[in-house]
Amino acid sequence: MEHQWTIVTLGLEPAERMLASSVLGRHYHVLETDRPEEALPLIEESQADLLLCEQNLPGTTGTAFLRHCRLRFPDMVRILTGDLSERELQRAIDDAAVYSFIRKPWLGPHLELEVRRALENRELAYRHRHLSRKLKFTEDIVKRSSQNANSTLERNAPPSFHKLLYCSPSMAELCNLARKAAATNLPVLIQGETGTGKELLARAIHENSPRRDQPLLVQNCGGMSDELLHSELFGHKRGSFTGAVSDRLGLFPAANGGTVFLDEISEISPAFQVSLLRFLQEGEVKPLGSDRVQRCDVRIIAASNRPVSELVAEGRFRQDLYFRLNGFQLTIPPLRERPDDIPLLAEHLARRYGESINRRILGIAPEVLERLKAYHWPGNVRELENEMKRMVALAEDGEFLTIRNLSKHLASLVPPKINCNNCLRLKGETLKEKIEFVESELVREALQRHRWNQSRAAAELGLSRVGLANKIKRYGLDSRGRLRSEKKRSR
Repeated sequence: MEHQWTIVTLGLEPAERMLASSVLGRHYHVLETDRPEEALPLIEESQADLLLCEQNLPGTTGTAFLRHCRLRFPDMVRILTGDLSERELQRAIDDAAVYSFIRKPWLGPHLELEVRRALENRELAYRHRHLSRKLKFTEDIVKRSSQNANSTLERNAPPSFHKLLYCSPSMAELCNLARKAAATNLPVLIQGETGTGKELLARAIHENSPRRDQPLLVQNCGGMSDELLHSELFGHKRGSFTGAVSDRLGLFPAANGGTVFLDEISEISPAFQVSLLRFLQEGEVKPLGSDRVQRCDVRIIAASNRPVSELVAEGRFRQDLYFRLNGFQLTIPPLRERPDDIPLLAEHLARRYGESINRRILGIAPEVLERLKAYHWPGNVRELENEMKRMVALAEDGEFLTIRNLSKHLASLVPPKINCNNCLRLKGETLKEKIEFVESELVREALQRHRWNQSRAAAELGLSRVGLANKIKRYGLDSRGRLRSEKKRSR
């Protein structure tokens, strides 16, 4: 099974669609649509690598649509086509950061050349970022090891974004994008499962923004009535409703010049969505019971544990409010999709809690780390934190955390293992053969763990999808993770 790049075409004329399909379909997976509102979920679902977009679209322009895609899908290559003036083309380059512009009429070889070069440059850029991160992480580990080698916990301290710890490639990419978002005043929409650290990421963005010297105020929007939520955010005047015994300033005025983090934004009612949309558009606050309107300079960071785009499609969330909040969209992957982070987080959490109760922990046994990585963590980092606190509480001062400290459901896990001694004897005598076989086993294990989802397996292994596809082809793995040579032997 070989990997194919995915290309989405938007708004092309019938003859152009036919030409694009015949020329590009030989090497790429081509998806077509005429409507911008259908293109966004199509791009997200297919994880498109390249978008070929017509300038003249129904209700909008290709430049405006690509500008939105630049924020929502920053790694996707954007190519524009159509009839543009020099000024419009310059705007497309500046605002939408298009990779290329193809003038009409098309020539098949020219179109194929532009697309091939664009995807090759995308792959080279990905490899450069990955190698740079790997080199920086290695340098950081060496520097920390030379400074302090007293404990395994300190030697393995991970890089961080403010207080958000990580070492996996997926989290490194997310934090790099978050650093760029922090430098702007654009709203940020953070999505991720419960317990992944959305509020921690919001605080990191605020602390790395120009607003760091101003307050960051937090409001959980779940389970609150419109009146109470309006009072919490916009404030109220005394006597404006039953129980309003005094004036209340509200979070937006109180955070003027700073940041407000709205957690569980998906839970607000349609009526309150209108009030929040007006504030985002005009920056105006009108407390309950007051006739006076005041302006506030507040940056909004919103969070949801469900994809807001799905709520928009279901009609439960306003599309215009979604676009307002979606200046930068950051999706935190669940802990089970970034197992490289688990040992680092576990060691940090154990050390931090041990210090809080004045208990010294020397480290974590390798067999414990294997079981922690094998668990699926439905509660994500929050569940891992509770487990580490429990383990530290059960441990004695000055000892390692071992399997006897684990919860029963974790201690009973049997982590997948590779019997390297037997494998190496089966695969010849040279060092190259042995290393290649170990690599093929690691690739096979990752594919089986993610049910042959190549995107997730590639992210876990620190590879691009093309890099993983090449290894699948090289080692002859089929969709069940078996080597073709094994299938021949089994016959």
